Order: sequence, then C-alpha cells, then structure tokens
Amino acid sequence: MTLALVLGTPSRVMSHFTILSSVVVAAVFTASAWRAWTARRPLPPSVTAGTMLYAVGAGLVQHVILANGSSALSITGDTGTLTGWPALTNQLLHTAVPVMAVVDWFLLTRPGPLRLHSAATWLVLPAAYLAFTLARGALLPAGTQARYPYPFLDVSRHGYVEVLGNATVLGLACYGLALLLVALDHIRPVPRRHRPPENRISSPATGGLK
Repeated sequence: MTLALVLGTPSRVMSHFTILSSVVVAAVFTASAWRAWTARRPLPPSVTAGTMLYAVGAGLVQHVILANGSSALSITGDTGTLTGWPALTNQLLHTAVPVMAVVDWFLLTRPGPLRLHSAATWLVLPAAYLAFTLARGALLPAGTQARYPYPFLDVSRHGYVEVLGNATVLGLACYGLALLLVALDHIRPVPRRHRPPENRISSPATGGLK
C-alpha cells in the first residue's frame, strides 16, 4: 500500500477498493496480534471472515475483470504490461494480501460458526464504497483524471443505469462468495495448537511436597 502511494497520486490510489480492503486487513491483523499477545479474547469470527472476503473480492475483481485485455488497469495509473515497482505493487495488493488473508483464516482462526445474516452484513462496506465513488465522481469536474477508479463504474462512459447494473452483478457475486464462506466455516477443521509437553513422571493427582 505504501508503494502504491509513492508510485501514484494519493487521491487516485486511495479511491480504490483494493486500498480500502488492505487498510481493513492491516487493522484487523494488528488487532488480532495485539489480542493474542495480551491473552485477550480473539476478534469475533464475523470480523476476521469479512476481512478475508474483502481482500479476496478485490483480488478476484482485479484478476478476473481488470487484468484482461483493454480493461487492464493498475492502481498507480500505469497502463499496458506492468514491470518493476508497479508490477510488484500490483502483485502484493491483489495476490499476496488475499492469499495471506485466506491462510490466516484457515490456519489461525477457529470456526465461528458464522451465521447466514453475516453474509448480508458484509455487503455494507462495498455498498458504502459504491455510494462514495458515485458521489465523488459526480462532484469532480468532467475530464478529471481517475474520476471513477474502475471502468465498470464510469458513469460518464456508461451512464447510471449500466453502472448500477454492473454494481448489482458484482454485489450478487460477492454475496454468493459470502454464502460460500459461511458454508466453509461450518465444515472446516479446528486449527491445531501446540500443547505443552505432558508430565509423564508424576501423576496429575499428586500434590506438591509439604
């Protein structure tokens, strides 16, 4: 994320959902580490699972939609085949962060179990981002660079009807992914934790010396 801010303009970089999801991942991972270090209760399962959903969703949109053909796009504004630092930034944000979030959820968090209503709750953040993006685009003057951060949300090119249709399709896809996440949470195994070695010399019932 820091690399993206250095390579691109802050207003352009910060307008992407990928950056928002990365901020959420960083905040949640930091809070989880602090709770583990201070022996506090872990974060609610819906928080950690929702964080993974945002990271994976941002990565899928990039790899499935934006990285293909004429729609290829990078957060820093570079076009065409990415090389050097822009390519590294793209891979870190859209591949490394989602993979890290998935590994953390599967190996380091216990099953919730998650509830079906969580899938709808997780859509609040993407919906708020959509409203912010459309309002920001409407307030910025026509011709402003990166007025709309994603081609499928470009109202000046597609109009509100098509843009809202695109957003609805993505929202349904995100909801389906959220339902899959809830289902996986009910069948995934509990992560194994290392236990201290058992004392095989004295019986657990043996008391201390008087």
